[in-house]
Amino acid sequence: MNIINFTPVSAFAGGSLIGFAAFLFFAFNGRIAGISSIASGVINKNENQFDNILFLLGLIIGPIIYSFLGNEIVSVLTNSIPLLIIGGLLVGVGTKIGNGCTSGHGVCGISRFSLRSIIATITFIITGMITVLIFGI
Repeated sequence: MNIINFTPVSAFAGGSLIGFAAFLFFAFNGRIAGISSIASGVINKNENQFDNILFLLGLIIGPIIYSFLGNEIVSVLTNSIPLLIIGGLLVGVGTKIGNGCTSGHGVCGISRFSLRSIIATITFIITGMITVLIFGI
């Protein structure tokens, strides 16, 4: 079993940056920074497509800049292509059924004290815990 180091300073800094980014997105666009809705807006070519593309590009470019500054990004991913495809489809279906994802519900919804978002986030977390217990990830 892997032991994860508790890093409160970097966790607080990262959480603060995510919250501030969600605040800025709402302040300048009047919309919640839910990644599934933003990605859907790019695919469906809605009226906010340019803003959505810029937001998604920022999600991609941010870690690249971080790594160019000499920081290591540690990520563990399975080599199983079928597992990745099944996981991606399940996440996609889940965000459609739940009307959002962890960024929309967990970051933006909970901060607005939305009961629906609180219940959705609790469901996401419990489902993730059950998945880890079953698959031993």
